[in-house]
Amino acid sequence: MGTLNGLTVLELAGIGPGPFCAMLLADMGARVIRIDRPEGPPGARDDVVLRGRRSLVLDLKNPAAIEAVKRMSLQADALIEGFRPGVMERLGLGPETLLEANPRLIYGRMTGWGQAGPLAKRAGHDINYIALTGALHAIGTSDRPPPPPLNLIGDYGGGGILLALGVLGALIERNQSGRGQVVDAAMVDGAALLMAPIYGMLARGRWTPERGVNFLDGTASFYGSYACACGGRGGSGILNSWDKWIFCLTAA
Repeated sequence: MGTLNGLTVLELAGIGPGPFCAMLLADMGARVIRIDRPEGPPGARDDVVLRGRRSLVLDLKNPAAIEAVKRMSLQADALIEGFRPGVMERLGLGPETLLEANPRLIYGRMTGWGQAGPLAKRAGHDINYIALTGALHAIGTSDRPPPPPLNLIGDYGGGGILLALGVLGALIERNQSGRGQVVDAAMVDGAALLMAPIYGMLARGRWTPERGVNFLDGTASFYGSYACACGGRGGSGILNSWDKWIFCLTAA
């Protein structure tokens, strides 16, 4: 039994940080109902990030489907969505509408640039968001362009985890006030937050903007990756490569 047992969360289907947030809430025991599109969930159906929740297919272009979501939100503790700014309002499912009907609802929003501002309507990928914060520039060696750090910093660390943290905080506050609120999580904000220790070291003169000369970016002998003499434990494909570097880091 998880710490969120007894709570119900509606998840409007999306990709990346929204589903990751829903996965975390489901892992903690929440009953998460994913509102999927008629064509099915984005990505593979066996995606591990989709684990732990029920799926209900609704066509949000159909007024009856919109009414169904409204009815479910009356009994929900939280709703999370990752549409472009303004889409939920045009559907009639914006926070003002749903919180008026259910003042205890926690309304979680996931975007790249936030709901307002000069870039709010612009498309982007997580690598765009982390580039603006300086996180991308800080990774890698000085003689090469920064390597894409998978999509862990923007989508998941600065996005999904930050949204989950906001939802949890709002649930705690609701126990005192009895009222829900809107949690607006933007990946650009989250990525900047993750950079707080680096910004702090930069302000104290313990970090330089030059890439590849700081102790956490591969310069220090104790914080780097080295090829192992054994070449790993064998196997094939990506796991063999991971084993090789795991051995290396363990040995270091």
